[in-house]
Amino acid sequence: MNVHALAKAHHLDEQTTAFAGDVIEGLSQHPKRLSPKYFYDAAGSELFEQITVLPEYYPTRTELGILRERAGEIAAVIPEGAALVEFGAGATTKVRLLLERCAFGAYVPVDISGDFIHAQAEVLSRDFPELAVYPVTADFTAPFALPDAVGAMPKVGFFPGSTLGNFEPHEASAFMRSAREILGPGAQMVIGVDLEKDERVLYDAYNDAAGVTARFNLNVMVRINRELGGNFDISGFTHRSIYNRERHRIEMHLISRKAQSVRVLGHTFSFRPGETIHTESSYKYSLDRFTALARGSGWSVRKSWTDAAGMFSVHVLVASE
Repeated sequence: MNVHALAKAHHLDEQTTAFAGDVIEGLSQHPKRLSPKYFYDAAGSELFEQITVLPEYYPTRTELGILRERAGEIAAVIPEGAALVEFGAGATTKVRLLLERCAFGAYVPVDISGDFIHAQAEVLSRDFPELAVYPVTADFTAPFALPDAVGAMPKVGFFPGSTLGNFEPHEASAFMRSAREILGPGAQMVIGVDLEKDERVLYDAYNDAAGVTARFNLNVMVRINRELGGNFDISGFTHRSIYNRERHRIEMHLISRKAQSVRVLGHTFSFRPGETIHTESSYKYSLDRFTALARGSGWSVRKSWTDAAGMFSVHVLVASE
C-alpha cells in the first residue's frame, strides 16, 4: 500500500500525508534522514524559542544586535512605501526592528502555518496601525503569489535567522532565485547569514549544556509517534551535533543506542547500534562564498554588516538586472 493509501486509511489530512511521505522516504534512505522543517510543531517551536536565549547559542542575539545597530543604515537604502515580504515568518522580534525604522507601506508575512501567521499579523496590526498587513499561507520555498494590494509597491524580501544555512547549497541558490522571481524586478532582500568561526563555538551552540537542543532534535520522533502512529522508543536515541569541516556545516543527528526496529504506517525500519538519522545541516559561510552564492542566484550584494567579532552577517541584496 502506498503512503497516500495508508494516509487515507488512517484519515490523515493533506499536510500530515505530506509529513508521512517525507518520513517514510527519509527513513528508507541510506543513511537515514528527516527534514528539519518537521521540527516545528507547537512543542518544537517552543523549544526553539528556548534555544535562541541559551548562553551558547549566539546567532539570534548577534543578528538582533546587528539589526538594532544598523537599522538606520538599512532604512537609508530601502525605498519608502515598499512592501516587506518575510519568507518563513516566525516570532516578530526581528521584523519589528525594521518596521520601527523603515517607512514600509505593507508587510506580507509568509509561512506554511496559517493560524500562526494570522495571529501574529493581528498583533502587528494593533501595534502598527498605519501598516497594512497581508498574511500569506504558503510554503515559502516554492513559488507563491503576492497579494494584489502590494502589486504596485517596491518589494523588499526579509529572510533573517540564518535559515539559508539549513538549505543544501543548490537548494539555497534555488530559493534565492525563486524569491527573486516572486519579488520581481528591482527588488531588494535583507538576509541573515551565519559565518564560519571557531569549531568549539559551533559545537557548543548545537550541543548546549542544558540539553534543550537535544530535546528539540528528539521531539521530531515524538511528533512522528503522535501524528503518524509511530513507535519510536525516544530513550533509545541520543542527540549529537558535529562540525563537518569539509562541507562547512554543522550536522545534527539522532543516534540509535541499540539494535532496534521502528514501525511507521505499516513500514518497518531497522537500526544498528550507532546508526544515525541526519535531521539538519546548518551551513556556515565566508563573506566571499555568500557573495558568490548571491551573484550566481541573480542578486548582487549592496551592503553587508557583521558584528565586531565577525560571528554573523546581515546583507542587503539587489536583484540583478
